[in-house]
Amino acid sequence: MQQKNPIQWFPGHMAKTRRLMAECLPSVDLVFELLDARIPKSSKNPEIEAILKEKPTITVLTKSSLADPAISRRWVSYYRALGRACVLIDSQSGLGLSDLSESIQSVMAEKLERYKNKGMEGRRIKAMIVGIPNVGKSSLINRLAGAKKAKVEDRPGVTLNKQWIPTTIGLDLLDMPGVLWPKFEDATVGENLALTGAIRDQILDIEEMAMILCRRLVDVAPKAFCERYRLQYEAIADLDGYDIFEAVGRKRGFLVSGGEINTERTATMLLDEFRGGVIGRISLELPEGGNNAIV
Repeated sequence: MQQKNPIQWFPGHMAKTRRLMAECLPSVDLVFELLDARIPKSSKNPEIEAILKEKPTITVLTKSSLADPAISRRWVSYYRALGRACVLIDSQSGLGLSDLSESIQSVMAEKLERYKNKGMEGRRIKAMIVGIPNVGKSSLINRLAGAKKAKVEDRPGVTLNKQWIPTTIGLDLLDMPGVLWPKFEDATVGENLALTGAIRDQILDIEEMAMILCRRLVDVAPKAFCERYRLQYEAIADLDGYDIFEAVGRKRGFLVSGGEINTERTATMLLDEFRGGVIGRISLELPEGGNNAIV
């Protein structure tokens, strides 16, 4: 099930961020490109590589506590097979931070050796953090800084200005505002970004997004979905998103006068529970296949 009108969201500040990123790139040694572990393909800005060019880059899969761990490991293997440094991070628990430190030492080995030979051992590395809105940049910065340095909210568009932030591991981090790209050519990419919270709910039809989510979850995580909402898989397996959505609303007792379901309340609950990991650790994309989506 897809939206009749494909999702697009590109506020003016995002064009400014692309220019700012290119301007600041010469002053950094390293880039952390953050991707949402639930949707690594959809959360990868296709314009970023052209901006970064040959700058050393580490791919950081964030929000790993929300993603299917087996699928996340496959994504790490996928990127490493391409010769790219890749680590899996959960900023809340600190999982993966030691792997990140090892990757930094590996990617920066030659430059660190040159610093050492010049008597500059201990020189702080300057790193830029880039990624789409709400991918977890501020959470990672705060974990690495050992204190709350960057503003964190579970909504896109919070970080609007560049910030240099010192950390406890010899890095100075340059936080860039989250940036998308002007047009999503694949409707599924726009849906995935909306479902995971990278696009403001205020511009979306959240009922329609929740219906899309229901159909998707029946396909990718039927056991977790049915257990959470006390549904029988056989009864909903072949239903469309609207009928599954309605079944969830009725099970939860979200009814209004006339026996109809409260669609707004049901939609808000479904999106919040998916984004918060309440339904389970769920990934929406695999690292192989045509469009890499689990559909």
